[in-house]
Amino acid sequence: MADDAYLFLLPDGHPRLGAALAAVGLLDCAETPAVHGWLQAHDVSADSEQVRVLPAEAHTLIPSDAERLPVPLSEEEALRVQQECAPQSITDVETELLAFRDLTQDWQALVHRALTAGIPASRIAQLTGLDPQEVGRLSV
Repeated sequence: MADDAYLFLLPDGHPRLGAALAAVGLLDCAETPAVHGWLQAHDVSADSEQVRVLPAEAHTLIPSDAERLPVPLSEEEALRVQQECAPQSITDVETELLAFRDLTQDWQALVHRALTAGIPASRIAQLTGLDPQEVGRLSV
């Protein structure tokens, strides 16, 4: 696994950046001996507001005097970190995009259920905005 994020200790007097580790939810890396040892060495707990996380691509934002630790993340964890670190307006849109993805992943099954229920293909196309030919292909 690559280093996908950085844990760092926000020095006193610096503006808040990144996300509090506690705010992103449980990360697998937080349970590793490396992270436990790093936290102990700096005498902080994982739920401290001082313990922050940033995606690796934003590492230049970390203050130069901050203690940091690169950590690997799963794809889902990296997404949570990015969302928690993003400005709220971006987070809202990304949440909508994820909901859209979840809804559209199974669109063919939904159309098939509608056809099975007796809804005409033309009406399904009208209600969904799908191409009528796409709907027609599923009715065969």
